[in-house]
Amino acid sequence: MNFVSIRVITHDVARLVAFYEQVTAVSATWSTPDFAELVTPSCTLAVAGSRTVALFGADSARPAANRTVITEFRVADVDAEYQRLTLLGCEFVQTPTTMPWGNRSLLFRDPDGNLINFFTPVTPDAVQRQNR
Repeated sequence: MNFVSIRVITHDVARLVAFYEQVTAVSATWSTPDFAELVTPSCTLAVAGSRTVALFGADSARPAANRTVITEFRVADVDAEYQRLTLLGCEFVQTPTTMPWGNRSLLFRDPDGNLINFFTPVTPDAVQRQNR
């Protein structure tokens, strides 16, 4: 098994895709006006419109209702990213902080309120864990 993507459901696909393109510096590939993907070397972030939910079952997902999942991106320098994202007006939940497991982490929200973590491994154990 290979984990390949995560999908975020939203009422405003264009707005959310534009946000993720800006914060990740990855251009989206659009399949339809209701579905786009931001492909990175390790995983894909898909963004889909609320109209696509019916394809999986009525009310199977709700836009802007996530309070359990954090979408995480490993970055080269989380402190530099914090400075860059500050200029973009991101809503921060936690400024760069070194976590007990050895990652320097920055938490912020996308326009739908979903949590995003930009992190940089800073201890030897964390670097080894992330270099699989």
